[in-house]
Amino acid sequence: MIVFLVTCEALAQGKVKIASIEREPYLGAQLPGNGYVIEVIKEAFQRVNYEVKIEFVTLARAQRLVKQGAMDGFVPSYDRKTDMKHYLLSSPFPGDHIGLLKKKSLDISFTNHTSNSFDSYLKQLKQYKFGIIRGDPITQRFDYFQYTKNEFVTNDVQNIDNLEKEAVDFIVIDKYSAGDIITNQRPHLIGHFDFIEPIDAQNSFYVAFSKHTQSHPSINKDFNQGLAEMRRDGTLRKIIEKHGFYPFRAQKKDKKKLIIGTVNNREMLRLQELSEVFEADNPHIEIDWRIMNESTLRKRLLSDLAISDGQFDIMTIGMLEVPVWSKNNWLTPLSNLPKSYDLNDIFDKIKHSLSFQNKLYALPFYAESSMTYYRKDLFKKAGIRMSSEPTYWEILSYADTIHQPEKEIYGVCLRGKAGWGENMGFFTTMVNTFGGQWFNQKWQPQIDSDAWKKALKIYKTMITKYGPPNPENNGYNENLALFLSGKCGIWIDATVAAGTLFHKNKSQVSQDVAVVKAPVAVTTEGANWLWSWALAIPMSSNHKTIAQQFISWATSKNYIELVASNDGWASVPPGTRKSTYKNKAYIEASPFAPLVFDSIVDTNKQGGQKRDVPYSGIQFVEIPEFPAIGNYVGQQISEVIQGKVAADVALKKAQKHVELQMRLSGYYDE
Repeated sequence: MIVFLVTCEALAQGKVKIASIEREPYLGAQLPGNGYVIEVIKEAFQRVNYEVKIEFVTLARAQRLVKQGAMDGFVPSYDRKTDMKHYLLSSPFPGDHIGLLKKKSLDISFTNHTSNSFDSYLKQLKQYKFGIIRGDPITQRFDYFQYTKNEFVTNDVQNIDNLEKEAVDFIVIDKYSAGDIITNQRPHLIGHFDFIEPIDAQNSFYVAFSKHTQSHPSINKDFNQGLAEMRRDGTLRKIIEKHGFYPFRAQKKDKKKLIIGTVNNREMLRLQELSEVFEADNPHIEIDWRIMNESTLRKRLLSDLAISDGQFDIMTIGMLEVPVWSKNNWLTPLSNLPKSYDLNDIFDKIKHSLSFQNKLYALPFYAESSMTYYRKDLFKKAGIRMSSEPTYWEILSYADTIHQPEKEIYGVCLRGKAGWGENMGFFTTMVNTFGGQWFNQKWQPQIDSDAWKKALKIYKTMITKYGPPNPENNGYNENLALFLSGKCGIWIDATVAAGTLFHKNKSQVSQDVAVVKAPVAVTTEGANWLWSWALAIPMSSNHKTIAQQFISWATSKNYIELVASNDGWASVPPGTRKSTYKNKAYIEASPFAPLVFDSIVDTNKQGGQKRDVPYSGIQFVEIPEFPAIGNYVGQQISEVIQGKVAADVALKKAQKHVELQMRLSGYYDE
């Protein structure tokens, strides 16, 4: 009995309430997992058997609740001496990076200092005016610099607007916050600024536990124990990197380091594994891989460009970014490729899409269109046949027939995760084939049109009535995993997945999967997309020569043969080289190859659109503002499928938001 009671007491779960402020991109109600900080707190407490409740409030309310003992703690807190009689601080964990942001047009050079600290920079800038958020704890260091001229504002957006208008010369801001605000809310200002990061830029975050609760010493002790375990086993680092925050890693003296930002799909993870071959052949080069999910990668790459941070030597980008970024001089043109690379072997369409003004700016790792995957066995058992050119109404009927949620077999799997390259990558092709468009010839948004409404109605029905639970969490990788494990009857997505789905060692349904064209509605125009994940070199890289050496190797014929020898011909990067589709071994191993080839060849970046539109792009719009616009609209679509808002309300809200952004960017007046 004693043993039983002791065991029950040990297993009893404690409860803790934490007040949190919105501090994007580190924590926020709309961020995946509520952000890096909340994931860390929940994981640390879970390890010591606590249930955590998070409530997002203002800073003033968070501090008041903690002082009253109504909450156990708040985040994020800094190591400040003021008012510590109310708080017991946890052990520290990585926080923000506070520095100075200026316009590129402000030409200034700094005297060399041995420290290059924040204070050493400030002492040289007495004649300049600073933008500072009033009452923000991160700017308290300004309190004792009486000689600085300060303009106080209430938020970072005001600060950035004042900087652009030259009402101030510098603003004090976290670099990731600056990058995200510019890319999400002021995308027309991307590339206008430089970020100055002192050596003491990084602050630590703490949980401030209330001293007005009896349990605060034990809660603090337990949290610190969980956090220490996360440090030891690498979980803390993994969570940080999952959100795109990578710590500085020193370069080895005898090597040159290439920092590569890439997406976490199977093809790129295979490249990471096989890059050991490249490093063995080039012992003077080491590769630092920064692998993120699709949305996080795009956010981090674009925010890097927004403030000229220069973190990456190689970026994994696509057909939207190349022409836009090249035009703005953010990418390095590629020339003097080795003769063995055989540039003429690359499909002309892909090569053209990765060029600007007849100069090549990226090399294609693989290219894709979209198509429909389905389970032959489920269709046969149900007594139905898949059309070779299905309509969305037919897909809806098929999904209804084969949907068996009680057996964890779902009629159709679709991208539901918010993001311009996630749910909007797919949903935009639906809008196209329903006869819709993003903009008319005057660049006026068309989001609340009948075509958008009809497409959204069917999309919501498919994904909520015949899809897996919580579809808002599913993007390309999640749906691929579902199909591989036999849980999807139909999946409409990228052609690149075929190599994995048909692979007998990786797919539980390899013998039962079949493919047809992507569905259509009232028109075939823009019904399937065209995309290439490609490797490019930003102008900010200090290792351009060896970066080009690596991307030439990674997109070469030799690399394709290396993949084939390691993982079979069906797994080689598709859609880029003519020689691949002339290779008998590839054709024999890849029954999907003819349809993939036709889908790519028959599609162009304009989508063959007969509609009257002013832009290029099928699943995107080729303008700098589109990532911000697409992400915002994608979030509204996600809320529709979650049942948080009606479709008409979401589309009207999206329409107004995009109208405002297009006016701010100067596309049209009222």
